[in-house]
Amino acid sequence: MSRRGTVRSRRSSRGWEDVAAERHDQPGHRPGWRRFHRAALAKLPLPLRGLRFRLVVAFVLVTMAGALSTGAVTFREARTGVLQQSQDAVIRQFRAGVNDQAPTIPLPPDQSDLDAAVSQVLSSNQSQGWRVLATYGSLRASAPSTDFDKLTPELRRSVATKRAAVFQRVNDGGRPWLVVGMPVTYDDGGKQFGFSGLVMYLVVPQDTEQAYVKAMVSAIEHATLVALALAVVLALVAASGVLRPVRALRGATRRMAEGHLDVRLAVNGSDELADLSQSFNHTAAALERSVAELRRMEAQARRFVADVSHELRTPLAAMSAVTDVLDENALRLDRETGEALRLISEGTSRLSVLVNDLMEISRFDAGAAELNVDEIDLADFAQHTLAARGWQGRVETRLPAPGALRARVDPRRLDVVLANLVGNALRHGEPPVRLGMSMREEPAGAAWAVIEVSDNGPGIAEEAMPHIFERFYKASSSRTRSESSGLGLAITAENVRLHGGRVAAANLPWGGAVFTVELPLHRDSAAAATGEHTVGGGAGAGGSAR
Repeated sequence: MSRRGTVRSRRSSRGWEDVAAERHDQPGHRPGWRRFHRAALAKLPLPLRGLRFRLVVAFVLVTMAGALSTGAVTFREARTGVLQQSQDAVIRQFRAGVNDQAPTIPLPPDQSDLDAAVSQVLSSNQSQGWRVLATYGSLRASAPSTDFDKLTPELRRSVATKRAAVFQRVNDGGRPWLVVGMPVTYDDGGKQFGFSGLVMYLVVPQDTEQAYVKAMVSAIEHATLVALALAVVLALVAASGVLRPVRALRGATRRMAEGHLDVRLAVNGSDELADLSQSFNHTAAALERSVAELRRMEAQARRFVADVSHELRTPLAAMSAVTDVLDENALRLDRETGEALRLISEGTSRLSVLVNDLMEISRFDAGAAELNVDEIDLADFAQHTLAARGWQGRVETRLPAPGALRARVDPRRLDVVLANLVGNALRHGEPPVRLGMSMREEPAGAAWAVIEVSDNGPGIAEEAMPHIFERFYKASSSRTRSESSGLGLAITAENVRLHGGRVAAANLPWGGAVFTVELPLHRDSAAAATGEHTVGGGAGAGGSAR
């Protein structure tokens, strides 16, 4: 019976690859990433949360995701192709070498037969760093003589049980190896097939394949960096195009807030930003028309008030003259007639004050109010204001020494300011009413004359505080029919602003309200308020209004 040795193999595309390493390459899930991302964004400075930064980050993230996913797929396919091609070529050459030697190996072989077979297989592939091992029972022959510790028990069992060529890729000390196990089978004219017991093993390093894989990784890294740089450039270009109309819209809204209602945006294209610009233009046009109409109506109302006040002055002057004459004869009239005369006289006086106040307000609105300044002694002027109205015994004063505090002001308008504040405190507060003056210097060198009027009344309601200097505003509904017109504090504020000063109202911690008026002082007229004298016994507090 003639016997001819043959080799039967089963190809596999994967063999025993390291599954643990493959799992390690897969990206893992990070729990709580969204929460961490939001917290990190909240801590970023405002410029880093802007639209430009977000667009650049979005472009970079999308590009990075695309580059990494493409690179991963490309690397996987290329790596599989390189290893598949390499292992197929090695297995094909090893099978050919074993097939060439199988017919010459007697069964059962001895040690010399195994050594000869190994030497013949190895001699035909000396340049590839092969290591060949032949086993038959307890006999072993290898060339070169080295330890074949890379033959795993799994590979040996697979060769013994499956009777087919198998392979395995192993990593030893960071160096990849391909291990092939190939059993030698025999047939008898096609009638009988069996395992000869002879197994040939091949161990070959895959340094070249590893170099190819490293080269691919390096190429993918460089391509990713180039893609990221290109993404940043494209993101900046796209952000500039997107943010240009946004910046224009921001500038237009700021100009509109400054009062330039005629501002409009250039509409380019037909995208969402163009629609936004068009909507802004429509809104701005409607707002401009509404404001123009309101201004026209306001101007008409002011002109009407000025005209009515002017027309009322002549008949009021005549009525005042008549009531003055009648007041002189009031004592000779009967009681009912005298009471009626008194009511007419008080009403005429209040109407005259209201008309004068309206005329003053109309001059402020028309921009016709002017200052006729003169340098005066503020303390002496305050005494004259109180004396002219008979308030000296009702107001406690804390004033600088004569000549210590001088300022360039309009005496008539300052008299109105003092009279309105003190009169308001006397009418609506409780004694003692205090009037104080002092000078305050700022670190920058500016000097201010500070006038304070306070009382011990109930103070100003918190809801009334923002409106205290508005026209016709009365903090209490019980005052709607009082002699106050509701214009005194408004006129006071206008006169202070006309001087370039400031006026404020507040409540004192211990009760009562306080007005504070600050008037700018020129350096040549500012003097240290060292000497003070007190009239009426009280210390002055800050001024207030109700």
